Amino acid sequence: METVARGLQKSVAGRCIVSVRLGKTDFIDDPAALERELPGRQIEKVERYGKFMLLRLSGRGIGGVDSENGDAEAASLLVHLGMTGQLAPCGAAEPCLKHTHVWFALDDGRELRYTDPRRFGRMAYLTGALLAKELTAFGADPLLVSAEEFAGSIGSRNAQIKALLLDQSVLRGVGNIYADESLWRAKIHPMRRGTELSKQQAQVLRRVLQDVLRKAILARGSSISDFLDAEGEPGEYQRHHRVYGREGKRCYRCGTAIRRVIVAGRSSHFCPKCQPAPRLRKGTVRTKPKRGSGAS
Repeated sequence: METVARGLQKSVAGRCIVSVRLGKTDFIDDPAALERELPGRQIEKVERYGKFMLLRLSGRGIGGVDSENGDAEAASLLVHLGMTGQLAPCGAAEPCLKHTHVWFALDDGRELRYTDPRRFGRMAYLTGALLAKELTAFGADPLLVSAEEFAGSIGSRNAQIKALLLDQSVLRGVGNIYADESLWRAKIHPMRRGTELSKQQAQVLRRVLQDVLRKAILARGSSISDFLDAEGEPGEYQRHHRVYGREGKRCYRCGTAIRRVIVAGRSSHFCPKCQPAPRLRKGTVRTKPKRGSGAS
């Protein structure tokens, strides 16, 4: 998402939205608000906020004032790309890709188009208190969080560390791929509890997480499925994956076969030797397979 946001910041920031055309709208909070409120507004800035993008908007017209709500400076278009979404500018005369659902006509003759085959994303026009409420639900930015804040927020929770990394109220914007890659580099099992991490382990995890995210941004992200950046190009960071998607393959560090478990409803890849499983806590009984169950 950071890659897409940076690309759009370069290509459409400063442009004015002339008109809005909508196709399917089941992923849009209030379709009528987009058609009513966006024309005449300038895209002042595009930034990532967690797994969302925010297109910060001016008042009506460049430098204008929104007479309807009086808080145009706080207006934003919130966009989540879901699993297969793409938001990219292109020439108005260019053929539309299948599953294009939103067209924002820009004042330079281009269109900013939203395309998504599965429509698992979200789009919403938000202002004032609604925007503030939406943003307060997110935790710290993983690229900016201090060592003290990171250790405090992770170490004070009893949830599994993989779940904590994906929890947007703890850290905003960490995806499944980069959580796995960071835990492998930090030699931490994804099912370890946050409270079980030492201060030193938390410091190492923060450092490698930030390193992984920065390198992924430079490589324009990871193209595992349909991901394309704002220029329509696939990312390249998947070439640097050390554990994600490598179930059954040898660990780059020790040669042990990579395994996969489900944590927080997501596939989690890890090396059983480099990332030893947490010990059973006192009072926990390991369940034995029932006779006749076919377990071997």
